[in-house]
Amino acid sequence: MSGARTGTRLAGLGHAAPARVVPNAEIEAELGLEAGWIFRRTGISERRWAGPGDTLSGLAADAGAMALDMARETCGLERGEIGLTVLATSTPDHLLPPSAPRVAHRLGLAASGAVDMAGACSGFLYALVTADAFVRTWGRPALVIGANLLSRRINPAERGSSVIFADGAGAVVLAPGGTGGMAGMSLAADGLGYDLVHIPAGGSSRPFAPDMPIEDTRMTLTDGRALFLGAVRLMTETAQAALAQAGLSPAQVDRFVPHQANARLMDAVARNLGISDARVVNSIEQFGNSSAGTIPLSLSLSHQETPLRDGEVVLMSAAGGGLTAGACVLRV
Repeated sequence: MSGARTGTRLAGLGHAAPARVVPNAEIEAELGLEAGWIFRRTGISERRWAGPGDTLSGLAADAGAMALDMARETCGLERGEIGLTVLATSTPDHLLPPSAPRVAHRLGLAASGAVDMAGACSGFLYALVTADAFVRTWGRPALVIGANLLSRRINPAERGSSVIFADGAGAVVLAPGGTGGMAGMSLAADGLGYDLVHIPAGGSSRPFAPDMPIEDTRMTLTDGRALFLGAVRLMTETAQAALAQAGLSPAQVDRFVPHQANARLMDAVARNLGISDARVVNSIEQFGNSSAGTIPLSLSLSHQETPLRDGEVVLMSAAGGGLTAGACVLRV
């Protein structure tokens, strides 16, 4: 189909996480923290970290396979119909080439284009908006994956990143047709916060060098409070804008799936929007913060526990490094 415009629908959901479970006690012992310190400040009890044989592309493919299987079971959608694969990640297998073509190959998506998208914690929502436009314009299904192996970018000497970041992946399949799909969206950026969370070295501005300290190739948080406040502001503003575009109020949201940065941030955004705790999807206690992986992973887990209903309104919102931010409203 060329040049035709169509609606979209959520056809499949999937998630994956490494087998290794890392409880707070293990990290608290390594950092010399008192028992309970991490949970009180983050809402995290445990997280998943990759083992020696795990890869980002492997984790992303596992989540994608689950979403594709669901799309086939519920909609009869075959893998050969996927026209685009977008992988939101900050931790690709290699700096070059992108990991999405490897993921698409592993999944047998022979007719799919494939590209990485580096949007930090809001990367999945940027990828979802891109895929939604592709499906609406060209009438072909798309696979969107958010995945990260952040455990391999943690600076173990830095408490801020050691206690929060985790590994995980989630995926959705968007298909043409139906009366649901994306009803509203808002994307934002605030470059004044560019350095609040970053990896100092390894890019073209400061390439790898023989005498480079290993710590300079790991994540660092330069101002946790400023990052928190900026994320709360941007997540709230984009969520309000996306709801307004959809012609909906916060009271009409059935599920709010925020980026799982930490429990205090999620509570603050939900409170700003007037969304009750009962409607907030929370996976951070068991899975931690996997950046772009948290929203699709959380949505898939939530659907597994309580299946999404026809007509349900799902609000998603995220903010992270860059600063980048976004929100999307989906009608199931």
